[in-house]
Amino acid sequence: MILIRGGRVVDPATGRDERADLILEGGVIREICAPGQTAETDFDQVIDAQNLVAAPGLVDVHVHFRDPGLTYKEDIHSGARAAAKGGFTTVVCMANTKPIVDNEETLRYVLAEGKKTGIHVLSCAAVSKGFEGRELTDMEGLLAAGAAGFTDDGIPLMDGVFVKKAMEEAARLDTVLSFHEEDKSFIVNNGINHGAVSDRLGIYGSPALAEDALVARDCMIALETGAKVDIQHISSGHAVRMVRLAKDLGANVWAEVTPHHFALTEEAVLKYGTLAKMNPPLRTETDRAMLIEGLKDGTIDMIATDHAPHSVEEKARPLTEAPSGIIGLETALALGITCLVKPGHLSLCELMKKMSFNPARLYKLDCGRLEAGAPADLVLFDENEEWTVADFASRAVNSPFVGERLTGRVKYTICEGKVVYQDR
Repeated sequence: MILIRGGRVVDPATGRDERADLILEGGVIREICAPGQTAETDFDQVIDAQNLVAAPGLVDVHVHFRDPGLTYKEDIHSGARAAAKGGFTTVVCMANTKPIVDNEETLRYVLAEGKKTGIHVLSCAAVSKGFEGRELTDMEGLLAAGAAGFTDDGIPLMDGVFVKKAMEEAARLDTVLSFHEEDKSFIVNNGINHGAVSDRLGIYGSPALAEDALVARDCMIALETGAKVDIQHISSGHAVRMVRLAKDLGANVWAEVTPHHFALTEEAVLKYGTLAKMNPPLRTETDRAMLIEGLKDGTIDMIATDHAPHSVEEKARPLTEAPSGIIGLETALALGITCLVKPGHLSLCELMKKMSFNPARLYKLDCGRLEAGAPADLVLFDENEEWTVADFASRAVNSPFVGERLTGRVKYTICEGKVVYQDR
């Protein structure tokens, strides 16, 4: 049994925000009670949370753990350690491994390794066989084998007829489709916004049009089919407006934004080089402001990291040759507090809704809430502690935030009633 004493309990499911004690037993929350009413001698462990926030364990619907096949970048165990250090108790892996998770054998490997980590490691399967965008995977069989949902993340699906077929099947099976929205026909050099910065660098990058065109298409197909669709790592202000319209029309469309897209703009490429290269790219300050507005009004439902590890050697290549993506699990919460809560864009409870409750709702997971009988998956953090980004638990270090001062530090991560990370 664990007693979490006197923390500020923030529950995005109910809006609760008050001082309380939490009693954890048998992997669940046994009781939430007024502070100081329970004898400490009754417990195996007492955590003094007087200066901490106690919230549901964070849920990330978009991570790349590179396992199987690319484990020199990351593996399931190192990725899970990074997640736990960042306050995440549940993550959903993408399918772009080697081999691709388009078959039950590979899916079962990922899930089996995930069970060894101490946190909940789920995995999507591919929408199309071989990521070729032509033939549907056995979605029904993969769901039965444990797939959380389906995505060809990293590879946009260009055939609208195929996408409609996939959405019809997903609607029949009541599952989630997550889409990487970049029309390759408009892109010359991916990972860098086509705009003022790319012009200065003499590079024709990836215009917002590439994202906007596919978001518009898929929002309308989702409206037609009734499928539940997640627009991944949204970066364009116009795309935010299209998702808002689709929701107003009744489409079951969700959207996620990464911390780097609401924290940085295309100018970061000039400062950080390849460490600020990602798909979709960092865009303009106007886009960033529209992303924040989308978070505030509920158009954007979730914050997801798109944790994308790469080796130092890969990121050392020239800008147009280096792979896109950055790691994000260990800085996500602090960036949310630093860039959204402290400036007054979101309350702490609203941030937790974007980082735990809503991601859990998307995949119908029994987590993201703090109440008696709920899973004992929690994060305890100091919302006011400043720290300098360094010393990752991830195998990779490709982050533009290295050396930056952020506010909000994870102190404990608890999964199924067990401490899986403690800041020392």
